Amino acid sequence: MPLPSKRWEIATPVSEQDQARLPGRPPLLAQLLHSRGIHSPEAAGAFLDSRVTGHSPFRLKGMDAAVTRLRQALRRDEPISVYGDFDTDGVTATVLLVQVLSALGARVEPYIPHRVDEGYGLNLEALRHLYRKGIRLVVTVDCGVRSIDEVRQARHGLDLILTDHHAPGKELPPAVAILNPKQPDCRYPFKGLAGVGLAFKLAQALLRVEGQMGGTGAVTEESLLDLVALGTVADLAPLLDENRVLVRRGLEGLNGASRPGVEALMAGVGLRRGDVDTTAIGFRLGPRLNAAGRLDTAMLAYRLLTSVDPLETKDLADRLGELNRRRQELTEQTVAAAEAQVLADRPDAYLLLAASAEFLPGIVGLAASRLAEAYYRPSVVVEVGEGESRGSCRSIPEFNITAALDQCADLLIRYGGHAAAAGFTIATEKLQTLQRRLQAIAAEELAGLELRPTLQIDAEVPLEDVDWATHALLRQMEPCGMDNPQPVLLSRGVQVRDARAMGSEQKHLRLTLRDERGVAWDAVFFRQGHLSGQVPGQVDVAYTLDVNVWNGEKLLQLNVQDLQEAGKPFLTFV
Repeated sequence: MPLPSKRWEIATPVSEQDQARLPGRPPLLAQLLHSRGIHSPEAAGAFLDSRVTGHSPFRLKGMDAAVTRLRQALRRDEPISVYGDFDTDGVTATVLLVQVLSALGARVEPYIPHRVDEGYGLNLEALRHLYRKGIRLVVTVDCGVRSIDEVRQARHGLDLILTDHHAPGKELPPAVAILNPKQPDCRYPFKGLAGVGLAFKLAQALLRVEGQMGGTGAVTEESLLDLVALGTVADLAPLLDENRVLVRRGLEGLNGASRPGVEALMAGVGLRRGDVDTTAIGFRLGPRLNAAGRLDTAMLAYRLLTSVDPLETKDLADRLGELNRRRQELTEQTVAAAEAQVLADRPDAYLLLAASAEFLPGIVGLAASRLAEAYYRPSVVVEVGEGESRGSCRSIPEFNITAALDQCADLLIRYGGHAAAAGFTIATEKLQTLQRRLQAIAAEELAGLELRPTLQIDAEVPLEDVDWATHALLRQMEPCGMDNPQPVLLSRGVQVRDARAMGSEQKHLRLTLRDERGVAWDAVFFRQGHLSGQVPGQVDVAYTLDVNVWNGEKLLQLNVQDLQEAGKPFLTFV
């Protein structure tokens, strides 16, 4: 099997003129900023120091109406429901808003739908249930902006305030207020808030208004930011602009572990205070919180984040850990089955679609993501039901999957999402029609394009020049994540002393590399264990620089993003 075929794009070296504009910044740091389009001292300071203070919540369209209606409910002692979603973003947003409303004296209860029984988003039966319980005001978090019919029918007995960061459709629901910076005529300057970020902006507005009236209780804006960091990073929201500030401050709260459930979750994955960063959220904490909604009920994660009982939080953290292990097993099984299906069906299709009654709704999104990563094609994996089927979509930068679903709206019961990820519910009898139409749309848009993943490399650095000072400098780019990835470095002509498969199933590749000084470096190339025995003796290696802790000792380690035989040409971009 050949080495992975990625297209390498290497940032052009920073010019002397641009370097001069950033006095006092080390050359490598100036290069990293340059590769992200940051050239002025003001922009560099705002990025590195997170001097963006955050935008006023009242710049969000609909905020005045939302705050007015909630304050009316507070004065009248009306019961309120916060209607969330079952992923980490939705759960943290639900916890956050329930906490704030409770602190303000509201009678408030959470409602998070069950993924299997109810599916994503607003559903009328749930709203009827809330109405029968005496609820007259429902605030959604992380859902609702595409629930036109549900809101239209529910408004005859319920007032709805929708907070949702997903892309709205051509028509907006007739709600009391909609908080979504992506809706038309919304002048909020940052469009990338996650669902929990929007819930925070609503909470921020309420706290500021009520604070002027002397009634905010013990809850502060700062005390909510650990939740914002968890949801924002787990939902892959862009770590730019306001999100950088929220996540950076939220990480401080997480590392303080003031929330007992967070401390139990950290203990369950071996994280100590001070160790939580965006990578820890993305690969260790977030998946466990997500596992609750995938395989059981998201209320387990909700209870973990709200409980103050040490015994209960430990038990819940252990349960989430076990669910996550089960989730990993089921993901591998589903990916194998889906891969076999698409290869037997239309392996040359521009869009891959696998469907089975054996697939679980909580796993299909993970399987779709793995297919899209492995084949670099938009991928859809569907759990087939007797009457209705639910699908999850993951895409590539060249194809907006939600725009494609817009063209299939007449076939769908409900749908929503982003350019890169979406979900839908469809009558099972229409599934084959949807597959044909989506594949035709993909063929029209993608035919003629060179469909290869692009690896963007920030800087070329001789491996012998990499050290702990380099690592400290790279950390200045944090928090890293979506749209601000960990810096990728390139070292050329590196000797490969050893390359062998590792892990219980030999899925990963462990390498021993040697620089020109003869110093050995540990490196890991995840999901590339099949390359064992095929790696050339000298390579050009693209990597991020990580820290591996072994027997209490911290060692620098290369997290390999790609390898090429030494001396191959690269594509360079400005």
